[in-house]
Amino acid sequence: MASISFFSSSIFFSSPKPASSSSSRFHTYPLKTLTLNPKTPTPISCKLATIPVISFTGEQIGETFLDLKTARPETARAVVHRAILTDLQNKRRGTASTLTRGEVRGGGRKPYPQKKTGHARRGSQRTPLRPGGGVVFGPKPRDWSIKINKKEKRLAISTAIMSAAVNSFVVEDFEDRFERPRTKDFIEALKRWGIDPKEKSMFMFTGEVAENVKLSGRNIGTVRMLTQRTLNLFDILNADKLVYSQSAIDYLNDMYGLSAPPKEDDEEEEGEFGEDEEDQTSGTTE
Repeated sequence: MASISFFSSSIFFSSPKPASSSSSRFHTYPLKTLTLNPKTPTPISCKLATIPVISFTGEQIGETFLDLKTARPETARAVVHRAILTDLQNKRRGTASTLTRGEVRGGGRKPYPQKKTGHARRGSQRTPLRPGGGVVFGPKPRDWSIKINKKEKRLAISTAIMSAAVNSFVVEDFEDRFERPRTKDFIEALKRWGIDPKEKSMFMFTGEVAENVKLSGRNIGTVRMLTQRTLNLFDILNADKLVYSQSAIDYLNDMYGLSAPPKEDDEEEEGEFGEDEEDQTSGTTE
């Protein structure tokens, strides 16, 4: 499993880091805290970040913004950690099973008399001390799922997106630029956008991904293509670069912004484990 670190962004620190000169194209505005009670600030805050917009040829043509709910710096790591732990643990199928000495076939006859043989006492050949015997304290089928509140999960996703804003950008609609499925053309486009094909990158679209784009990028193991239905926390944290369409930015601002209306059912909007393909429905059996 890939290691995930929360130290790459200043949003997970109580004291914000000064912006370096190398990231002059990205701007971050001060944190604003919504206060319902002057003495007790709420754990929901907002951090505005500008995201560069580049063309299909790789030239910067403008800027857009992300204005999402984020957890306070002192609680951001805990919120994101709890959400990713819930997703990974709920992905376990819990079908691992072993047989105890009472469930293993055979072993009903005493192998040799109790006394006068010079051997240790043995009542069954299926003892855990013998090859082919039962397993002591082995795994049995169990339910690994744990619960997390929908609002907390949504807050973790928006916090993770804002933490990766410095490594995010928008590419103008390029889905029609691929006339045919070709991996080489997609790799050349990644290089024009400043993405190393060996780096992990996440693309987010709204609606279905264009067929030529999907086929051009599916052979690149470091590329993940998500929609609003398959957006998940693991792929956000695991990616080195995040690429959005303009409609995806609008969706995130509407869905996870401060002015977003409360949602009754989040299951239709975001995938819990990122199952955008049938081959991701299987989980671990541990």
